[in-house]
Amino acid sequence: MRTSEQIKSVAANVGFDLCGVAPVVHFPELAHFPDNYNTALPYSIAVKSPGHGWISRYAWSREDYHESVLRRLREVEARLKQVANGSIETRSYVDTGPVLERVFARYAGIGWLGKNTCLINQKIGSWLFLGVIVTSLELTPDVPASDRCGTCTRCIDACPTQAFVAPHQLDSNKCISYLTIEKRGPLPEDLREGIGSNVFGCDICQDVCPWNRKAPATEKPEFQPREGLVNPALAWLAEISEEEFRQKFRGSPVKRAKRSGLRRNTIIAIGNAKDHSQLAVVERAINDSDPDVAEAAQWAKRQILDQSHETD
Repeated sequence: MRTSEQIKSVAANVGFDLCGVAPVVHFPELAHFPDNYNTALPYSIAVKSPGHGWISRYAWSREDYHESVLRRLREVEARLKQVANGSIETRSYVDTGPVLERVFARYAGIGWLGKNTCLINQKIGSWLFLGVIVTSLELTPDVPASDRCGTCTRCIDACPTQAFVAPHQLDSNKCISYLTIEKRGPLPEDLREGIGSNVFGCDICQDVCPWNRKAPATEKPEFQPREGLVNPALAWLAEISEEEFRQKFRGSPVKRAKRSGLRRNTIIAIGNAKDHSQLAVVERAINDSDPDVAEAAQWAKRQILDQSHETD
């Protein structure tokens, strides 16, 4: 069996659904890198429910995907060294190194880069965790995947904040994932309505993708959702204590937004829902010691009261 096929077999045995090899070439998307093995795991599970908050699917899991994917990469990495009698160098990455995983995945034949900038596989869609092994071992590269987006622009059209400047071009400053996870301080008022019920991340451009219609749900236990994270109650998140936040989201990507960011986002989601029954939660938040939460609550109260006046 050829070395590439041996490694792909190992990858499949440790739980990767896809595996490919990218060559050493000057990709137009990035600068020069060594040979790369690219692997993927699906994580699709469920759908949204109206009237609740939304946490992006990738953050539901019982174990941080970085650890889950890296653990499997280490096993494949060990096999690579075994095949080469230890005479090679390797590095493994899962969103942690100077490697743009989705670009290498494309050239490894795993999928193409969609107009929403996500990697899409013809059989299992775009709900994928990607990992990369950089190696000095000479391997036979795979054929890059063909672009199958065609004339479809559903992802671009569906973005509530119009974050796509053009196909394959994303303005991160308008992306709901950036706004709800990375952005510190008050969120731009002109983008708040578009955030909708998203309190951490956003799946909209993937939800509408036709290639995800038949995406298989993962059965891997570590990727099953933690209790309460699928369509979480907004009132609960808005008033979650520091201790409960630490316990509930221990080892979760949600911690990246910090308690302050999550509560800010939740208050904005309540304002977008214009639900008068949540007004008491919002009014308590107006006096919150966190200035970002308090400012968001002022805005949310105006949204709710404006809605009440419209229906009088």
